[in-house]
Amino acid sequence: MWITITVRDDNARRGGAAPCELLRQWLDEQPELRGRTRRQTTATPPPGEMGVATDALLALLEPGGVAAAFAGAVVAWAQTRRGSQTITVRQADGREVTIVSTHVKGMDADQTADLARRLTADLMSPPPEEPTSIPGTGLHPPE
Repeated sequence: MWITITVRDDNARRGGAAPCELLRQWLDEQPELRGRTRRQTTATPPPGEMGVATDALLALLEPGGVAAAFAGAVVAWAQTRRGSQTITVRQADGREVTIVSTHVKGMDADQTADLARRLTADLMSPPPEEPTSIPGTGLHPPE
């Protein structure tokens, strides 16, 4: 399963490596993730973002150890960041999870592990199925 990761530096600092590139380097240092990420530059920004191009990462994940290693590495990277970065992990079906580095810095080991487990579960959960009818009404969604 391919996922897209974007990183927004909420401090809007300039200079040095782009946050996405720093995260890619961090992920490539993890043996289970080495070679599973690549950089992607899109011609149009995601909805709600300004600018003409967006840096993103593509990551190839599998259920089990790879997904868990990815989730743990992303949370750990967020905890090491100065200032505030917003990391958005988007699945091909449009579902996304957002982590803000300032929200995870003060977590203890148990909270960090729990967040990584929840991120893994979110990444590996199947997309919600379309309802065949609207509960309690007998109506069907429009086609």
